[in-house]
Amino acid sequence: MRSTSSGQVTELLARWRGGDAAAREALVPVVYNELRRVAGRCLAGQQRQTLQSTALVHEAYLRLVGQASVRVENRAHFFGIAARLMREILVDHARMRGAAKRGANCLTLALDEAVALPQKREVDLVALDDALNGLAALDSRQSQIIDLRFFGGLSIEDTSHVLGISPATVKREWATARLWLQREISRSESA
Repeated sequence: MRSTSSGQVTELLARWRGGDAAAREALVPVVYNELRRVAGRCLAGQQRQTLQSTALVHEAYLRLVGQASVRVENRAHFFGIAARLMREILVDHARMRGAAKRGANCLTLALDEAVALPQKREVDLVALDDALNGLAALDSRQSQIIDLRFFGGLSIEDTSHVLGISPATVKREWATARLWLQREISRSESA
């Protein structure tokens, strides 16, 4: 995830944080293609293509700029926040489409080697979100690591930079969080 200039994005974010609305507007074209890649990753494996990546990017951007106090430190942090917002949008969309009823119009994502499940399979996005919320209650940092790595596509190094922890800690907690999610999702499916 290094196609946009890290320095340019970080500079625009700093100016935006300082109240420069023009910097916020200048940020969009700089990060747009990369946000579309993040959205495409979030939508990968979706059974029903009812939400397009462009709409997901626009909705995430509107939510981001609509927040009262945006404290985005750098490029990696920005994309991590965007990925979290996209996850929230997808879950909201799935819930609106009747995902509360098991199997009824569920929006799903394919969990592949990115979360190291034994074989590629589709998981109900609402069940994944519930599991991630459970993980956040136990260990918020592990939940953040899943958001940044799985939904945001951030590397180990970018994730460690965003969270201010070592790459070794990210690797260890990434592995632990994946195992915990696998167990919780399996429990949810068998219940």
